[in-house]
Amino acid sequence: MVAALADRFQQQVYEPGDPIVQSGQPADRVVLVAHGKATKVGVGEYGDETVLDTIADGEYFGDHCLVGDTHDWDYTVRARTRVTVLTLPRNAFEAVTDQSDTLRAHVERVLANPKRASNTKGEAEIQLTSGHTGEIALANTFVDYELRPREYELSLAQTVLRIHTRVADLYNNPMNQVDQQLRLTIEALRERQEHDMVNNPNFGLLHNADLKQRIHTQSGPPTPEDMDELISRRRKTQFILAHPRAIAAFGQECSKRGIYPDTTEVDGKRAQAWRNIPVLPCDKIPVSETGQTSIIAMRTGEKNQGVIGLQHTGLADEYEPGLNVRFMGINDKAVMSYLVSTYYSVAILVPDAVGVLENVELGR
Repeated sequence: MVAALADRFQQQVYEPGDPIVQSGQPADRVVLVAHGKATKVGVGEYGDETVLDTIADGEYFGDHCLVGDTHDWDYTVRARTRVTVLTLPRNAFEAVTDQSDTLRAHVERVLANPKRASNTKGEAEIQLTSGHTGEIALANTFVDYELRPREYELSLAQTVLRIHTRVADLYNNPMNQVDQQLRLTIEALRERQEHDMVNNPNFGLLHNADLKQRIHTQSGPPTPEDMDELISRRRKTQFILAHPRAIAAFGQECSKRGIYPDTTEVDGKRAQAWRNIPVLPCDKIPVSETGQTSIIAMRTGEKNQGVIGLQHTGLADEYEPGLNVRFMGINDKAVMSYLVSTYYSVAILVPDAVGVLENVELGR
């Protein structure tokens, strides 16, 4: 069934400025943006043109056109860059549906059970009654919760530190060589831990941010408008993480507009800020060969329903919280071995705790 649907997609290429769909034309297909960036444009309150959204790699629109009554597009989508799209016409979808009992049953089930209204956090809306007088029937409601909440397993980073006993015996004064080698080893493990907390596909922030919390830059480089859109997606944004090159690119865009970002204090040190939110450098956020990166905005803390770090303390032979060092013995070459292990993970408590500004272009 999936292969049959995939075979019916049609590939098309649009140049910058070309309309992919036009307002007022029949909405008869779903459009998947395979590569490139496009802008969704609508009509404002007073008849002027307004930008509704930016669509980029892997995103789609028009899925509601495949079922239900036919209608016209109420917005226009224009290519901002060279765009490659895959389109599935409604008649092709209906042809596959007629041949597949499974797909037909799925469509009927979706149409028969419309989604319940939800709030900005994606939770079921709590029905309330307000502003009434007299004795009326009050609304009935329930609080949404996860039947099977996600379970996080702690990730692991380990290495074996080997030190010759001669070094420990003869070169520990005035500087303890064992302690210094152990310090450098732990720093390397902490660097790997930070990398995983950002990039790990299972729990990393970049891969686990909610799709509705991912936005794209309007023109390529990170502009003040893009940063405002990013932080407005959640309440109480506390930190913004960006690669140092992305911070520099943002500073250049501010300078072009005659804007000079403020600074704020974080743990006793001054840091660049935007809207009084610290913009912290994080070189673990990847930069592609074509100069594209991402910027992360997040809220932290369990009380704030934000992002929390996970670790297990009270380990045997614990050296630091969540990290232990175990002596493994001395081999027949007089080399001592220490097993250094750290356990960690990170959890996003609610979807709006993390937002990602994607396709941030550097060097523009």
